[in-house]
Amino acid sequence: MHEDPGRNTSYTDFILVSFSGAQEWGQLLFIPFLFMFLISFVGNLFLIFIILSQRSLHSPMYLLICAMAFVDLTTPIFFVPKLLAMLLYNLRHISLLGCLAQMFFIHFIGSFQSTILLWMAVDRYYAICTPLHYNDYMAFSAFLKFIIVPSVRNAVLILSIVSLAGSLSFCQHEIDHCFCEHMALVTLACGTIRMNNIVGLMTVFCVPTADFLLITASYVRIFFSVFKSGKSSRKALSTCVTHIIVITVSLIFALIAFLSYRIKNDMSSNSRTVISIMYLLFPSCFNPIIYGVRTKEIRQQVMKTLKCGKVAP
Repeated sequence: MHEDPGRNTSYTDFILVSFSGAQEWGQLLFIPFLFMFLISFVGNLFLIFIILSQRSLHSPMYLLICAMAFVDLTTPIFFVPKLLAMLLYNLRHISLLGCLAQMFFIHFIGSFQSTILLWMAVDRYYAICTPLHYNDYMAFSAFLKFIIVPSVRNAVLILSIVSLAGSLSFCQHEIDHCFCEHMALVTLACGTIRMNNIVGLMTVFCVPTADFLLITASYVRIFFSVFKSGKSSRKALSTCVTHIIVITVSLIFALIAFLSYRIKNDMSSNSRTVISIMYLLFPSCFNPIIYGVRTKEIRQQVMKTLKCGKVAP
């Protein structure tokens, strides 16, 4: 770290100051966060194993659930171990390079939570609204355009906000967070962060907001199609209900985390940090349970595996 930021120098090492109170407070939080991390890791890894090992689950819908489980599995890995070390051993230092790397992986992988939900909505749209052409639309070569375009969009936008953050000079070195969230870092900059704010808001609008608008449009069309066709199609709606539950939970936590960090109020720093953690960690614990319980084929295979200790062919 440069010692005198007032002479055109910049900090290159930072301190994560959230949960910086009494040591007992940190040790108390260590237990629930470790418990949630283990639930997320084991639950999502088990769900991935069930789907990949069962040939009957190799349809687009289940492979998308598997992709969501992979996102939920990997996202906590990039911040929870550092958080646990901070709570237990007070290891709060992080380099600028480490901070930018953590920011990229958390935001890039996290961006696919809404994108995969969009892909699921597209899958259900074709399955319910155009069932006779479902296999044509959902063939990998045809569906590839739905994969490439959002993936490139996510990568370009997240690389942009990380690159812009890395080009700043920093006059402060205490990050008011437990991981390198974009706004938590750029607010430490010496000069203007107008461009960072613009690109950050653009990313919020173009990724999660755009995804949720398209998801909403898809499900509105699905509901109209189901109610027009009568009871025979309503059974297909059950899988949509599962996706809607996951979408609702993700959206609620995303909005709370976004508003709590950006609206100036009497909420303490530790409270905002807990909300941000829950936004990333709670869905990772919640999603495999929801998909395992509400998806009949996955639930049946889980029960077979738990009873027999092996996966049926």
